[in-house]
Amino acid sequence: MFRGLFLRHLEKAFTAGELNFFSAHRHLHEPAAFRRYLAPAWNADWVVYAKRPFAGPEQVLDYVGRYTHRVAISNNRLVSMDDGKVRFHWKDYRDGNRRKTMSLPAAEFIRRFLIHVLPDGFHRIRYFGFLSNCHRAQKLALCRELLGMATAEPAADPPADYRDRFEALTGLSLRECPHCHTGIMVVIDCIARPKVWLPVPDTS
Repeated sequence: MFRGLFLRHLEKAFTAGELNFFSAHRHLHEPAAFRRYLAPAWNADWVVYAKRPFAGPEQVLDYVGRYTHRVAISNNRLVSMDDGKVRFHWKDYRDGNRRKTMSLPAAEFIRRFLIHVLPDGFHRIRYFGFLSNCHRAQKLALCRELLGMATAEPAADPPADYRDRFEALTGLSLRECPHCHTGIMVVIDCIARPKVWLPVPDTS
């Protein structure tokens, strides 16, 4: 039913002149070419499951939006990991959004975490148009040219040393003395970790 309704409305939009075709699909302006292009879709198996959300589309966007640029659980929710168990905070929405603590075996915690990892080949966000992955750089350059924008300067390479990168990101220096803030920290020696010698059992 969904397939039929979708394709019927697509044909109505084509008849009303509401569809535009560009580049390699320019030939679909011809009615015969459009019908040939659409014909395989009538025989394809469409798997559709659409259910009206309880709190409206805004709630769905808010829920999905939390997962587009975040991991399954942030570091500040982790409490401890002792005796093979992981303790973390979670919010109970059924109990007035109260913050509670849950403890799970490490294996179960990892299993639940990996459920949120996309399978190989899947993408969390798919861009389209001039931001699509295919020829993105060339398309952005063409957009800037058509808009009359200046050529974008190449991004400077980040500092190689981790101390320089830390200072560029935070404004704090790892080379400066944390007490007087005037002296420079200089490595004069590295103390090797002491080796632990296990006693040799007497077999005599």
